[in-house]
Amino acid sequence: MPENPDDFYKNLQAFDNFTSVTDLTLYRPLPDDWDIVLTDITSSTKAIEEGRYKEVNLVGAACITAVTKALPEHKFPHVFGGDGATMAVPSSARDVVKRVLGATRRLAKTQFDLDLRAGIVPVADIREAGADVLVAKFELSPGNYMAMMTGGGIELVDSMIKSAEGCEQYQIPMPDHEQSPDLEGLSCRWDPLKSCNGTMMSMLVYATGGSQAENIATYREVIDGVAQIFNSSPVDASPVSSENMSFTWPPPGLSNEIKFIKDLPNRRWKWFWIYFTSVVQFFLEKFDLSAGGYNAPVYRAELRANSDYRRFDDMLRMILDCSMENAADIEAHFKDLHAQGKIAYGIHHSDRAYMTCLVFSLEKGEHVHFVDGSDGGFTMAAVQLKAQLQEVSKKPNA
Repeated sequence: MPENPDDFYKNLQAFDNFTSVTDLTLYRPLPDDWDIVLTDITSSTKAIEEGRYKEVNLVGAACITAVTKALPEHKFPHVFGGDGATMAVPSSARDVVKRVLGATRRLAKTQFDLDLRAGIVPVADIREAGADVLVAKFELSPGNYMAMMTGGGIELVDSMIKSAEGCEQYQIPMPDHEQSPDLEGLSCRWDPLKSCNGTMMSMLVYATGGSQAENIATYREVIDGVAQIFNSSPVDASPVSSENMSFTWPPPGLSNEIKFIKDLPNRRWKWFWIYFTSVVQFFLEKFDLSAGGYNAPVYRAELRANSDYRRFDDMLRMILDCSMENAADIEAHFKDLHAQGKIAYGIHHSDRAYMTCLVFSLEKGEHVHFVDGSDGGFTMAAVQLKAQLQEVSKKPNA
């Protein structure tokens, strides 16, 4: 029996060593009858400058949550981008995806006063325009996966959605009436993660070569160079560690979590449940206890393993807890590659990071945690990246 195209990602063989992200043999082209979905918050830089970076992160993660909850039978690739997300979904689910992301757009506007842009482009249109989307599946822990994407299609989709013509053809409209996407399982209850080594370094790296093979080799050079820097002065560079994880009550993100239920008919019960579960979680964490499906020590260990702090979607995204010396060495490595014309990059330093959590099943250990630097992280790093890309485009014969 031929494989169901909708099960493409479910059946994709996974890898568990992040350095293999540059191994093209692990990537498979998306089926023609799939779509690429991109979301981002317009004027996110301004919102972050106003101190609203946690809201920006939460709305970005809400896009993934809304689609995940709306497609319980589907496994689909997704990448968190800080102020938005990249997703690939079967075209059979297109109408559902449009509905829930339209509702998410409206929620972002009414509850957070953030303008969320969302667009959906058929993979067939991407290939007709001369690009492609290849997907690999990185295993964080058993049952928890993050997608990696290459082929130039994601960058093309971004320009297609934002163009005047594509705005009408591809953008997902906001509904005129209130709709509430299912966002159960999305929360941001952990305290900010303070740097243990010196600085939380959010990094975006974009290879500027003329071919996919050349760019993949460049990304390998970037990753290998960063690994060598840490090997010369061993340190755990994950931004999530047992030393910086803490849970206080009331959780700092509780008010934003409550905004997600403001328009639900049973919001009073949901409001009570959020407060009740947060109190229970606080006591379980404080005394290393377990109740129901929540086992505090086990959950913390799983959380560290399932933290999504390294991503790839036609761009390398990393947030690492670095010493100031290692941070300087990494930046020197990037400057050298930039001077060679191989990359454009953006870096943002902060003293802590934030986690946004998406819990599917505590009993099965199925939960992922999106990490971004405080004060804007990836969004602020993108400012430097875009400036460098503009310089590249202005060069003769570029």
